[in-house]
Amino acid sequence: MTPVTVRRGAGPILLALPHTGAFVPADIATRLNANGRALADTDWHIDKLYRGLRADLTVVRATFHRYVIDANRAPDGASLYPGQNTTGLVPLTDFDGAPLWTTPPDAAEAARRRAAFHAPYHAALAAEMARIHARHGIAILYDAHSIRSRIPYLFDGILPDFNIGTNDGAACAAPLAEAVAAICARAPGYTSVTNGRFKGGWTTRHYGRPAQGWHAIQMELAQSTYLDTEAAPFAHAPAKARRLRAHLREILNTINDLAPTVKAEP
Repeated sequence: MTPVTVRRGAGPILLALPHTGAFVPADIATRLNANGRALADTDWHIDKLYRGLRADLTVVRATFHRYVIDANRAPDGASLYPGQNTTGLVPLTDFDGAPLWTTPPDAAEAARRRAAFHAPYHAALAAEMARIHARHGIAILYDAHSIRSRIPYLFDGILPDFNIGTNDGAACAAPLAEAVAAICARAPGYTSVTNGRFKGGWTTRHYGRPAQGWHAIQMELAQSTYLDTEAAPFAHAPAKARRLRAHLREILNTINDLAPTVKAEP
């Protein structure tokens, strides 16, 4: 199976889907324990949630599961959040801190997976960002994620519904971040935060280069906003999803409309 799929669109926005894939090669699957084989930390139904919101989006999707290798981690394995619990480039535990492997992958195995999966995904992202920028003079990467709203191992209490990450403002022009934050803040019945527990992963931090006209925003949604329950079988809740999709559509439309007005920062 190809590690990445690309659907090209004519607009200035690239929708990145690093954690919706469920493919685990057979030789890797045999090394997962029963907990790992559940693939619980998938960004369930996120591809379906965003599907059709704008016809002109470029969509880059990783087909492999994050337990194979995490497409939103630095290739050198550096922690996104030093001093806090998190998962690594090749995760050894799930989001609850429980082991995933009967035989944990070693450095050589991690390097093999990085070359086979991580590198092709990011080569596709980089190529599409360059193509979009050449066409529009700006490229906006919208990195779409979701996570359970209660994970004591990773954070205290209940996660807000919309978690906007811009690497503390370094990954995109202020008008883009402010517009997204305003939409989320006024969405009735939802909570939101910018650069809270999730400030943007490696994708946001690496591709967010406003001085070059490359902008990146991560959106981490609480799965309670669109799932029946945040546990297996992680069923999609159509009524919840329809309500949420209206706000996601507004976000993407607003970003698209702002794109011509956002210049590369000096």
